[in-house]
Amino acid sequence: MAGLDWTYGVSTLRQWESADYEPSLPVSEKSNPLTRDIDQASAYSIVKMLQLCDSQMFQEEAGTAYQDPQESCVVMSGCGTSGRLAFLISSGFNKALSQLNQSKVYSYIIAGGDRALLSSQEAPEDDPRLGVLSLKKVCEGKKRVLFIGISCGLSAPFVAGQLDFCLQHPEVYMPVLVGFNPAHQARDEPIQDCTFTFHSVVQRMQELAKSQKAFLINPAVGPEAISGSSRMKGGSATKILLEVAFSAAHAATFSNTPITYNGVLEHMKAYERTLDVTYSQTDGITTLVEAAGQSLRCSRHVYYLGWGSLALLGLIDASECTPTFGADYEDVRGFISGGYRELNNNDGPLTSLGPKFSIAHEDFLHLILPCLTDKDTVLLIYTHPDDATEVGNMARRVREKTPNLHAVYHQADGDTAASLQQDDIKKLCLSTLKITWPREALASGTLQHMQRELSTKLVLNAVSTGAHVLKGKIYQNHMIDLQVTNTKLYRRATRLLQLSACPEENCEEALLKAIYRVDMLTVEMTSSDITTHTCFARNSTKVVPLALVILLTSWSLMEAESHLKQQPIVREAVAQWMWELRPLS
Repeated sequence: MAGLDWTYGVSTLRQWESADYEPSLPVSEKSNPLTRDIDQASAYSIVKMLQLCDSQMFQEEAGTAYQDPQESCVVMSGCGTSGRLAFLISSGFNKALSQLNQSKVYSYIIAGGDRALLSSQEAPEDDPRLGVLSLKKVCEGKKRVLFIGISCGLSAPFVAGQLDFCLQHPEVYMPVLVGFNPAHQARDEPIQDCTFTFHSVVQRMQELAKSQKAFLINPAVGPEAISGSSRMKGGSATKILLEVAFSAAHAATFSNTPITYNGVLEHMKAYERTLDVTYSQTDGITTLVEAAGQSLRCSRHVYYLGWGSLALLGLIDASECTPTFGADYEDVRGFISGGYRELNNNDGPLTSLGPKFSIAHEDFLHLILPCLTDKDTVLLIYTHPDDATEVGNMARRVREKTPNLHAVYHQADGDTAASLQQDDIKKLCLSTLKITWPREALASGTLQHMQRELSTKLVLNAVSTGAHVLKGKIYQNHMIDLQVTNTKLYRRATRLLQLSACPEENCEEALLKAIYRVDMLTVEMTSSDITTHTCFARNSTKVVPLALVILLTSWSLMEAESHLKQQPIVREAVAQWMWELRPLS
């Protein structure tokens, strides 16, 4: 794969837009033709594929006055990655307001509460009433609220409930929906105990948008590199859109800078340059992917040790690996200098909830460092304003236990003082990914920081995704070891099993067998609703890989489970079955 020509024509890059390409799927769930063979790619090829997919965010598509912050607020809400980015963005812009001696106006909501910032909490996504209660709590006493609901696939009932509530109370709420599917592809399935669907909410918003009483922001960014993994392009595009909008609003309010089309376009182009700067380091990213992949293949771990908001992106990336790849929380973990004091989340320290919520560098030193081996990968994540002495001290502590230490470091071009400080740290690291930012590409300090954040997100997404691809967690370009813990993931699992070319009813039957771990389903099992299935599935592992092997082979459930334990890569397990069936000479 390394010798491939990475120049693609427009027809290939936009193949997903054809009406004949996977016509039954919304864009956010389609497979990306650019990554169809990512499960057989080298680390370098994986990174290049991700670069091509990310570039689709910037392809052209075919075809308010400042109020008293005591009475108004901006609320961003989402599930999973969307909620975590709501937290990241609200934190960043509240800090910007504090630096201007202004009151904070940004708030975030994440389905499942603050524990969902660090750990997968899929079930609350399906509860629209919980979404409404969370919104009421945040907005209590406010007279005007700009509510931004984020649902990449236009599908989360949690967000749909909030948007419906906003539409019922236009005297207080201005609803905005951010997603990345066409409006007609919004989920139209019934929501339990509700008279609306996400699709009907979108239709109402489209009508109100004509009079600017609601807004729908849903640009086409193309299918994800790993089908349905909206943490990647969906998350990046969410960050870009909201930061561009809020930055323009801040400039207009506090600097009297007019909001113009060209001004917004220039800001968007700065983010596009971020992709160019980041992926110019493809060789360095490849080294990190290979190191992390080797650790996971050895059943060891990957640790992100970060500073500031870049550390938060490490926490976010690590938290997404469990639901996306069926990983254990210990496989990829993030730690932040300053712990919860630096995180500054609504609920404060969450360490009482269990070891997975221990996130400070001190926790790493006490809980992880004593057991660290040279098969674990440790990645330092920092930028030139961070305390180089603190970074160096941490590097030395890690280096005493393992040589498998790497760094991702951001530096402005020509900053010789920072380069000298970095040299000592570089000597301790097996590899250093130094991302140098051209001065002409940088505008304000805030924009610089947001570019570094996006760049870090792209790198970490590549590292964790590439490592799990190399471990065998992907079939073609589909994530198959996902946890089937809510309605969205149940439907996705059923669609994934159709890769076997078996009828949908057979796929769902195999899925239920894998969930309940039986070869014969009872009437009670087959007649239960999806909520019952997903509740049971929370205690099951490797549900989709097991169901897929059952469909592709003649093995019983116990046989399929045994073979997957010996060979966790589905293609290899199926190949073994075919080998066993070969005629004897």
